Amino acid sequence: MYTYLWVFEVGSDHEAEFLHHYGPNGTWAQLFRRADGYEGTILCRDRERPSRFVTIDTWRSADAYDRFRGTFAREYADLDRRCETLTDDERSLGSFEHVGAES
Repeated sequence: MYTYLWVFEVGSDHEAEFLHHYGPNGTWAQLFRRADGYEGTILCRDRERPSRFVTIDTWRSADAYDRFRGTFAREYADLDRRCETLTDDERSLGSFEHVGAES
């Protein structure tokens, strides 16, 4: 299993739209579901700073994610452009292989 995490700072004026796009049934997850190997998305809100969110996207393998990025590069870039104004800050927290999980 392969997981990557992103952290976002979202202004209150964009929160509803952000949740629409980044939630487990949001626009991003709908795009991911078009590819083989996508396992799911978790969206977390920081309890101390409610404007801060973390997304956790899981794939069967890093290769499955890489294939998705190659196949859906244009759609990914288009959605990324549409969503870039929703956040004040966004950054990757990294990508991780699940320890003890079978490949």
